[in-house]
Amino acid sequence: MKKKLKIFGFILILLGLTSCKIAYSFSGGNVSPDIKTVSVEYYQNHALLVNPNLSQYLTEEIKDKFVSQTSLELVKEDGDWQFSGDIKTYRTSPAAIQGDMGSQTRLTISVFVKFVNTKNSDEDFEKNFSGYADFPSEKSLDEVEDQAVTEIVEKIVNDIFNATAGNW
Repeated sequence: MKKKLKIFGFILILLGLTSCKIAYSFSGGNVSPDIKTVSVEYYQNHALLVNPNLSQYLTEEIKDKFVSQTSLELVKEDGDWQFSGDIKTYRTSPAAIQGDMGSQTRLTISVFVKFVNTKNSDEDFEKNFSGYADFPSEKSLDEVEDQAVTEIVEKIVNDIFNATAGNW
């Protein structure tokens, strides 16, 4: 009789463990099970200084981040999570002054993001995300632009991701 109780107890424990689902992702995405899709509108560049590739690059990086780091399916429009917005700032400015000349120049990008969660409107937001990269003033923007833009966009996209899917 004791042996049967031990076997029955063991079976109950196994059933209990296998029926529990723990949702955790090592990639960092924490998405509610009722969220299945994401849509990302094209981010228009409304900055005074325009990088002709930035709109497409930023839009694709946001899409790639959510598809690769979550189980969400990318749809053209009307996703459970919807991202829209535009590029507000793309500018250079002196970052560090040495004597009469700037020794560092800063490239700054800011992006306005509207996030809509169709399943939970309490999580909706509209906010600006920005990032910058400094480079030696003796170099022109053309020389460092690709690397600086990549670095800045990566930071901005990570911040957007953390504000939504990283919302633990």
